Amino acid sequence: MNQQVVLDKVTSLLKKKLSGSLIGIYLHGSMAMGCFNPLQSDVDILAVVKEKLSVDTYRKIANKLIRLEEEWKMVRGFEISIVLETYTVDFVYPTPFEFHYSSFHKVKYLTDETYFCGGYEDPDLAAHFVVTYNRGSVLFGKPIKEVFKAIDHNYYIDSIKSDVNGAFEGIIDNPVYYVLNLARVLLYVRESAISSKKEAGEWALNELPNQYKYTIAQCLAKYENGLETLNLDEDMLLNYTEYMFKEIEQLSYR
Repeated sequence: MNQQVVLDKVTSLLKKKLSGSLIGIYLHGSMAMGCFNPLQSDVDILAVVKEKLSVDTYRKIANKLIRLEEEWKMVRGFEISIVLETYTVDFVYPTPFEFHYSSFHKVKYLTDETYFCGGYEDPDLAAHFVVTYNRGSVLFGKPIKEVFKAIDHNYYIDSIKSDVNGAFEGIIDNPVYYVLNLARVLLYVRESAISSKKEAGEWALNELPNQYKYTIAQCLAKYENGLETLNLDEDMLLNYTEYMFKEIEQLSYR
């Protein structure tokens, strides 16, 4: 998959469908941070618009994204949110959004022609805004610092912590996601560093107690496609989760 071709195609689609309302299109997430893995990563994009558009317009965008994913045989696909400019200027938490598309919603868009994801609030957007502001790139439109404002770090902490709230229940079945995301949260509360999962995993290998390094190394290798299967101890995964939550809670909201 040629990353630039993908970005150009999606940018062209959003420019056409959002037309005169479009303020800008911004890349964030792993691709913006230089550690995109097509087998593990979404293509993360935020689009900012001046005014509300029709549900029909957003459904047409979703249908086209599905076709592009199929054309390029994307494993993970796109994660795209469209938000009103008013919320990038005067931030609200959790943040309302106009439209959202991801692989999670793909089946619903395919099987229900009336389905639409939009018009409510998403705490994840605080993290997306912060990553965009600090490490994102412009695909089209106004410069990032003209559209997005710095927001209170407590909103970012709350947002990234929401990604790991189910760790005790989910880490056995999805260890890579939770091991690396817990590291991402701890890295931020310790050092105020905004990182990708890969960067956080590499930091954790050097900074966390030795007893967790095998677990982290396995998950990092799997995330980078260097490992076909994981060989992890379930008790150690739960022990790691307990340690990480304790560290995070001690440092949060300082």
